[in-house]
Amino acid sequence: MLLIPAIDLKDGQCVRLRQGRMDDTTVFASNPVDVAQRWVDAGARRLHLVDLNGAFAGKPVNGDVVRAIAARFPNVPVQIGGGIRDAATVAAYLEAGVHYCIIGTKAVQEPQFVIDLCQQFPGHIIVGIDAKNGMVATDGWAEVSSVSAIELAKQFEQAGVSAIVYTDIARDGMMTGVNVDETAKLASSISIPVVASGGVTNMDDIKALCAVEDQGIMGAILGRSIYEGTIDLAEAQRYVNELS
Repeated sequence: MLLIPAIDLKDGQCVRLRQGRMDDTTVFASNPVDVAQRWVDAGARRLHLVDLNGAFAGKPVNGDVVRAIAARFPNVPVQIGGGIRDAATVAAYLEAGVHYCIIGTKAVQEPQFVIDLCQQFPGHIIVGIDAKNGMVATDGWAEVSSVSAIELAKQFEQAGVSAIVYTDIARDGMMTGVNVDETAKLASSISIPVVASGGVTNMDDIKALCAVEDQGIMGAILGRSIYEGTIDLAEAQRYVNELS
């Protein structure tokens, strides 16, 4: 299983939000590249970046930081979400060394956009599904749609999507534990690998996800837990390495 440190970018800094609220921000570091170095040194095999300003602006805002991280760690795959609304943005990120682009809001609003991107950039597109009570949330989690997470994911099964990042927004940043049941339910309903996100708090969460890994869960995104020290990334990485 992949353990993927999250580096959330706001105004050029590394921050964490609670339940996606921009007004509930904790700044963890002023230099996100140094943060990325810390996680790579701890054994991270992939990095998860989010342009929080971009998610609300609908276009990249922290692109310079993303490019700097991708350039520093050419052998560590980087995935980026937040504000990706057109093919030109995807092309620019991939050209800069980013490996995967995550489509969230526009995947809900325009599923054909994802299908077209998968054809244009095969192997590089991930769909981010953020859900509350099983229903998809969009626009930086400001709106909850009438589309279920499973329903949305099924639309992309034949498109060539590399993975689904599934976030339970009721738990994100709250340190209340990952929603293993809903994540496993989604993973077992589709053929696309699923990455769990939101609420991963301690080693018990990681062990619980590993226990259902065979249902299609390929990894977990770690946020506030590794910044506040409730999970030691190096220790957790050793644990999952021993299982593989």
